[in-house]
Amino acid sequence: MNIRLANLNDKEKIAILIAQFRVDLKELKGIKSKFNVEQSKEEFEEYIEANYPIFVAEENNKELLGYLVCRIDNGTVWAESLFVSHDVRRNGIASKLYKKAEDIAKELGESTVYNWIHPNNDKVIKFLSKKGYNVLNLIEIRKPWDNEILTKTITVGNYEYNY
Repeated sequence: MNIRLANLNDKEKIAILIAQFRVDLKELKGIKSKFNVEQSKEEFEEYIEANYPIFVAEENNKELLGYLVCRIDNGTVWAESLFVSHDVRRNGIASKLYKKAEDIAKELGESTVYNWIHPNNDKVIKFLSKKGYNVLNLIEIRKPWDNEILTKTITVGNYEYNY
């Protein structure tokens, strides 16, 4: 397996992974969504145009197994999205991809990568915790959307939030 920077030639393959990532994210909120490869191709092109470093995990047969999109904002590295195909998880692929983000942060003189995480994304929270990421930095607070059904509450410090 090879970890490398993505290029425009990867658009067709990586769009499938991005589409699955988007479906998985919606499922975290109990929302059924459609697998939309065309929309994912546009998302990939937007990342490329914005010069976001995109790393892919590529099998010897050139199949893409996963990807990581980084955003660099004023010297701060954000892991925008990290995804590994369901059938190859638990093989160290996410760790190898994530190390690329940490390497960029170190090159920029930083000691951490920042992450936006769904509060119920237990898999990613556990993954990051094992890597020493355990400081809650920001909380996004908003009003409920029209007709939104919130099924969970989450306590942070002395406050309880609907989710």
